[in-house]
Amino acid sequence: MTQPDQLTRTPPGVPDGGYAKFRNDAGASEIRIALREFECIGASPPHDHPHIYLDMGDDDAILCPYCATRFRFDARLNSGEADPPDALYSGRA
Repeated sequence: MTQPDQLTRTPPGVPDGGYAKFRNDAGASEIRIALREFECIGASPPHDHPHIYLDMGDDDAILCPYCATRFRFDARLNSGEADPPDALYSGRA
């Protein structure tokens, strides 16, 4: 079951009011995350695609229309986690 604040918590390293950003440098077919609203950037800059806001709504998965990465909601993870772990993008080198 989803925690009540799980949809609104800002992950570490993300400015308050911002959305967590995820990347797929490894080319994984699926990335598991604990958020339903987030941004996909594709790959790390400078190879990123336009940063797109995605909202799963009540669904458990969503496909990025730019890079075709499937993001799947996983309530076992914390908002600052992803599987694979390096998919959470902090904006730092």
